[in-house]
Amino acid sequence: MKNSDSKNQKSPLVTNSRRGFVKNTALFTGGAMLLPNMQMNAMVNVLNDKKLKLALVGCGGRGTGAAVQALTADENIELVAMADAFEDRLQSSLMNISKAMGETKKVSVKEKHRFVGFDAAEKAIDMADVVILATPPGFRPQHFEYAINNGKHVFMEKPVATDVPGVRKVLAAAKVAKEKKLNVVVGLQRHYQDSYLAAIDHLNKDAIGSIVSGQVYWNSGGVWVRERQPGQSELEYQMRNWYYFNWLCGDHILEQHIHNIDVANWFIGEYPISAQGMGGRQVRTGKDHGEIYDHHFVEFTYPSGAVIASQCRHMPETMSRVSEFFQGTKGTVSTEGDNATLKDWTGQVIFEHRGKDDPNPYQVEHIKLFESIRNGGVIADAENGAKSTMSAIIGRMATYSGKVIKWDEALQSNLALAPDTLTWDSPAPVQPNAEGLYDIPTPGKTQVM
Repeated sequence: MKNSDSKNQKSPLVTNSRRGFVKNTALFTGGAMLLPNMQMNAMVNVLNDKKLKLALVGCGGRGTGAAVQALTADENIELVAMADAFEDRLQSSLMNISKAMGETKKVSVKEKHRFVGFDAAEKAIDMADVVILATPPGFRPQHFEYAINNGKHVFMEKPVATDVPGVRKVLAAAKVAKEKKLNVVVGLQRHYQDSYLAAIDHLNKDAIGSIVSGQVYWNSGGVWVRERQPGQSELEYQMRNWYYFNWLCGDHILEQHIHNIDVANWFIGEYPISAQGMGGRQVRTGKDHGEIYDHHFVEFTYPSGAVIASQCRHMPETMSRVSEFFQGTKGTVSTEGDNATLKDWTGQVIFEHRGKDDPNPYQVEHIKLFESIRNGGVIADAENGAKSTMSAIIGRMATYSGKVIKWDEALQSNLALAPDTLTWDSPAPVQPNAEGLYDIPTPGKTQVM
């Protein structure tokens, strides 16, 4: 990626307006209208009646759920291959998918097509027309690159990387995916949720003017912990307990809070140019909590001058809140759960969406993916997925370092957290000390670029 020293030249990853942002991120969505008729008809002829072969890469809970949603989304699709680092996880996933799908005969994964190990992903991808990428995100860039280079349509979970080299790899593959007219959906499912779509429609009609500030939250009691088991190598332990190691997860500001940061980017119509903040670990401090923080607070500054206050926390018995709230020049917008509300500055409701009966956005994103494949369209979510991943990464860099992190400078970083290649004989990328504890990022000392 090229970087300019000129203060008058904008980053190539920054869009100037909300309308431009929406236009660019949606450019290839519904691509049947964008493709020449001859190309579109050729794609339809190939895919419209074809039984699509599906491969699942990453057989944890999210991958299992995504596979069921994909199989439910299209009448003529079959799961033919699965891949995971661990055989027990693959077998459990296959059992649960088969149970969920019942007698539909959509699950046909022969024993020889159940791939286990670090080379399993490529073997499964080779067998499919469409792949689901749901491993821990540290592996996502190499799996996405391989899938796109081999002409596969992709659903991949967020975030799409845990470090900047991974982001750059995904951005490069996203460009190839557009050139090849491959569909890519990223699991930032709020883009497929009726309440958010209704809100952005009103924002694009200038209902509250330009957004100048906002607050986004993912505050909760935390997630699972998987204790070390007898006989596990350090590498296996970290991969089983992947949420607590940055090379695999990227910290919860990236793995979970990316959703809310992504909404800020989407609603403002820009990506942040800098971040500064603070964080640490006060409650979740045990050996099984690896190296990540339990709280982050970040101020993101955008090209327009908008400033977003971002907070995420994993602490039991504290305020839980997962939502977004923005202030515009003419009013406010709030989004939480299935609801969205726009008000003017007198408090008068401009628009209100109450979506308790709305379709499940996790299901909708798969329905839209397969409709686009069948109809010759192209959904191109990967670029936005990479940029929202980068947004959360610069937030993590800011809290870990205590410094102002600028997007353009951070994008040049070659600090890789996730190794390109691993075997079971490889040392784990991070190592505990003699007491079994891991180095914790320390503001003022930790190098993040």
